[in-house]
Amino acid sequence: MTTLASRWATTVANARAPHTGPDPAPYATNLLARWDEPQRRYHTTDHLAAVLDRIDELADHAQDLPAVQLAAWFHDAVYRPDRSENEERSAALAERALPELGIDAPRTAEVARLVRLTVTHDPADGDRNGEVLCDADLAVLAGSPDRYAAYAAAVRAEYGFVPDPDFRAGRAAVLRQLLALPHLFRTPHGRAHWEQPARHNLATELSLLSTGT
Repeated sequence: MTTLASRWATTVANARAPHTGPDPAPYATNLLARWDEPQRRYHTTDHLAAVLDRIDELADHAQDLPAVQLAAWFHDAVYRPDRSENEERSAALAERALPELGIDAPRTAEVARLVRLTVTHDPADGDRNGEVLCDADLAVLAGSPDRYAAYAAAVRAEYGFVPDPDFRAGRAAVLRQLLALPHLFRTPHGRAHWEQPARHNLATELSLLSTGT
């Protein structure tokens, strides 16, 4: 938590004019508490840290790196697996909090736009900020087989209230939709390093779901 709080303070300092706005520490406390809520199994502080790490890898591709980093903090700040408006509520939270912190209106609007983009993970051509955030969020798909299996198990745990047949059908539909995309990743780094491992993992999970394993 200390490391994440320190990263938050650095991001806020880079995102606003010097010596403007309140102490960012209470905001970090609030956000980290959100990311640590008991209903979360995958969308946890570990996921937040992983997304921030991947953004660091893709930093040269971003047009507004602080905006992308702030969007990572807020993109699942509101998360209930039984609800569909999480991204919208997370974006609205950013729109309230960032002006209080001294973040200017254009950057606040960009952060909120990026958070809403995680509904589809489909940035427009040339949307470099969106490409970085979406690739960072989806990079988990390219993990080692063990890491991917842990990710898939955590997702299943978040949806523990869904009966197994319904979960299998819904999850399989999501996997087929992802595999049908021309590209899972939009940045050059993502395509070069994450595309093929991710497709292999997705196909493997889909096969296991179809056989009932």
